[in-house]
Amino acid sequence: MIQFLSWFIQFTLVGVLIYFFTGRLIGTRLSIFKRLFAVGLSVTITSVIYWYMFIQHRKDYYTPIEDESMFFSTLIWFASLLLITMLLHLVLELFEPVHISSAEQAKQNIFARIMTRWRLQRRLTSVLRIAFKYGIGRAFGIWRTSEAERKNAHSFRMMLEECDGIFIKFGQMLSTRKDLLPEAFTTELAELQQNIKPIPKEAISMRMQAVLGEDWEKTFDRFDFEPLASGSIGQVHQATLSGTYEKVVVKILRPDIADLLQRDLDLLISFAYWLTEESQWAENLNFAELAQNFAKGMREEIDFCIELKNMEQITNSTLDSKYPVVIPKVYSHMSNSSVLVMEYIDGVKITEADETLYRNGVTKEEALTQLFGSFLSQVMKAGIFHGDPHPGNVHIVKNTGQVALLDFGAVGRISKGQQQGIKTLFLGYHRGNARIVVDSLKHLVENDEHAKDPGFEQSVSQLLVEMAYLDHISTSQVVQSLFKIVQKHHMRLFPMVGIALRALVTLEGTIQSVSKDFDAFKEASDFAKDTAKIHEPIEKVKSLKQLAQEEIFLAWPVIKEIPYRVDQIARTIEKGEVKVKMDFTSSETNKAFLVKWLSQFLLLLVAITFGVLSVGILAVAQIIQNSYVVYLNTAAYLGLFLSLLLLVRLALQVIRDSKRNI
Repeated sequence: MIQFLSWFIQFTLVGVLIYFFTGRLIGTRLSIFKRLFAVGLSVTITSVIYWYMFIQHRKDYYTPIEDESMFFSTLIWFASLLLITMLLHLVLELFEPVHISSAEQAKQNIFARIMTRWRLQRRLTSVLRIAFKYGIGRAFGIWRTSEAERKNAHSFRMMLEECDGIFIKFGQMLSTRKDLLPEAFTTELAELQQNIKPIPKEAISMRMQAVLGEDWEKTFDRFDFEPLASGSIGQVHQATLSGTYEKVVVKILRPDIADLLQRDLDLLISFAYWLTEESQWAENLNFAELAQNFAKGMREEIDFCIELKNMEQITNSTLDSKYPVVIPKVYSHMSNSSVLVMEYIDGVKITEADETLYRNGVTKEEALTQLFGSFLSQVMKAGIFHGDPHPGNVHIVKNTGQVALLDFGAVGRISKGQQQGIKTLFLGYHRGNARIVVDSLKHLVENDEHAKDPGFEQSVSQLLVEMAYLDHISTSQVVQSLFKIVQKHHMRLFPMVGIALRALVTLEGTIQSVSKDFDAFKEASDFAKDTAKIHEPIEKVKSLKQLAQEEIFLAWPVIKEIPYRVDQIARTIEKGEVKVKMDFTSSETNKAFLVKWLSQFLLLLVAITFGVLSVGILAVAQIIQNSYVVYLNTAAYLGLFLSLLLLVRLALQVIRDSKRNI
């Protein structure tokens, strides 16, 4: 019994060493349970073989040569144990689903990770059970009639609603993606609602103490614990500052929302990858990427420091605008990542502001022009814009009739090239010129090689013909048609460009709820022309000047680069560094591909070389009749072990690369 216990302890220690070494050698990404399973199975298999080959023949006394043989056989057993464990890792990782783990989870100790993993697995099992309940899986998305489409949309909404939590928020986001989802889905998902319980008073006090200290209530002359609004991320309270008696609103992050959000987002991403593997519809929709972008946005929303920076940037970018709007002042010294104190705007929603506008002598058209012009300035000039201008975030100030923008948790940023592309896009639509529209998309899509397809320009031309000679063109219709064409020709808009265009559609919906007569498309086209000092189309000879201005505007991105390009070429020639690049290697992507596969090929050659040499040494060792042949055998087995180690490592890298490209 004592001897058995001794062997058990020894084998357990060996298993611990193998667990550690395999993790270091191959950088495994398996869960702790699968790693322990691989080690346990490997120890069992190799120990049984080792017992029958060596241990059962053990004597009490050994000759020196037998001692050395036993020593080297033990080394071979240990190496075999390590190798078999790695092979089991390879098999298990081959069937391991793609998983996105959080950085915070990696910092936890092993017991916390075990508990976290267990909770995630339970929750994921529950989500998958609900998904199967509503028929969400391999057959989902294969429909032939509009009735089947509506049925699938309803099932998808019910599934998200029953999963609750972040899944409902995800569904609400998907309801705005009319560029990707059929109308039946966006309509159905728009019905998702949340009943949010208010934050307890004690939790509010703890949040405020963390930023303002124990006597935080003395900072305010009055603090209303009854929230003005309550959401899934936080809630808003009204207060009055002591001394100055300024009215402010205090936005407070929900307790433990960061941990809960992280857990649910990891779960959502795992579900998204599962659905992508199971459903061709989800794969075509790039559902996994949608989930990852949503997760990124949600992680930013729970950091109020980001919202504070957003408000500061938009305030500064609109100071000299022709279309000023009111943006709440932020009290940064009283704010942190979980509490945001800002100016209280005494206003009413723009959809309910008829009396307020009339009392201040402001017409609806003036207010809407101010609102729309400010948004276009943010998108086409500043490059930073409000990402969610729905009616609840657009108010009219009671005392002045000015337009005020609220809630800057969702803010977009686009580059100068993308701003140019959006301006050129509206100009191309305005002129009915398909070539200009196609050229503008080179700045707006990630993979512009498809824009060279003649069929793409033909699709754009057809769209422009359908919109010609209409008194009123809907911006929403233009954007949705563009989304469909881009998707049809297998192109993808840059994420921020898509956000800007969707925000434009949202804003048009807000405007249309106030006035049906406001022509948002005409205003956007006029703004694009005014940006380049472009006036009416050519009608007379004297209009040639305006036409020349227009053409220069279209070519300006290329023209302004000419001096820099010429200087760059001159410097290169002067240094004698003129190079001719082959077409394949001129692309950074192609070069990375070539380097990666060349390095893996060289690693394969090294592994094969080790294997061939080891087999050769092993063959020679069988011929030599010498007591020290055990050293040759050991060297040969060590070489085989290194060869197999390299091959396993190479196979794992190939598997991970293939999963990364899913």
